[in-house]
Amino acid sequence: MATAAQWIEGARLRTLPMAFAPIIAGTAAAQSTWGANLGMAFLAFLVALFLQVGVNYANDYSDGIKGTDDNRVGPLRLVGSKAATPKQVLYAALGCFAAAAIAGLALIVLSRQWWFIVIGISAVFAAWGYTGGKRPYGYRGWGDVAVFVYFGLVAVLGTTTTQAGRLNIDAWIAAIATGLFACALLMVNNIRDIPGDREVGKRTLAVRLGDHRARVVFAAELGLAFALHLFLVPFNGFMLLVFLSVPIAVTAARTVLFTQDRKALIPVLKECGILNLIWSLLFLLAVLARQWV
Repeated sequence: MATAAQWIEGARLRTLPMAFAPIIAGTAAAQSTWGANLGMAFLAFLVALFLQVGVNYANDYSDGIKGTDDNRVGPLRLVGSKAATPKQVLYAALGCFAAAAIAGLALIVLSRQWWFIVIGISAVFAAWGYTGGKRPYGYRGWGDVAVFVYFGLVAVLGTTTTQAGRLNIDAWIAAIATGLFACALLMVNNIRDIPGDREVGKRTLAVRLGDHRARVVFAAELGLAFALHLFLVPFNGFMLLVFLSVPIAVTAARTVLFTQDRKALIPVLKECGILNLIWSLLFLLAVLARQWV
């Protein structure tokens, strides 16, 4: 029976900034039109939290029963390490998805954005289908696309729409940037696992690209995410504040580009999460500064 500490480790809390950052950025974009709503933002936080943890448990379960995690380099996996049974981890994942659905339904009812029901259902199926089922798309190199869509476009644009009722350039830039940050985190995670994934036939984008090109793509994703903000600077000079987080990106990129020890890539996961969270807070600060300074 897994301990509470093992369940917490299995939830992979270092990935949670990737769930929270889009909500902060989406709320910032809503505030740029004076439409931010903290109550709606809180519900969106709950949806993101439970979906992220649910995804992590679902991946743990699916990879564990397939044997993908038998020789894993990274953090603890509950099924792969036999700390918990597959059924226990499956129930934990389903419980998180149910909690996300409840919070999401409340958000939809309050915002009257009924079409988000379809988006929410698709998000749960996407979370499960990443490594679950007979033909998981994460094993065929499509995980990066799903991460960009759901952790970037859907999360940010959905947050903005449920609060402000409309979108603007701030929302679109934030959505694309957040999606790229999330893709970078997934890329470094998959670069670390290339040898093991090749052995079990898991064809992630990193495996398909090869080690060297995957590392270059990681750095390019971070660089492009920051470059996009130059489109916002003419409208809001305070957007230059987001570049204060560039040193974190440089440190992460340097490690990925020049360090061959795959265990050394594990801290980069945390750095990517911190980068995304700090970036989102700076994005929010830039919006507030333009309105109040």
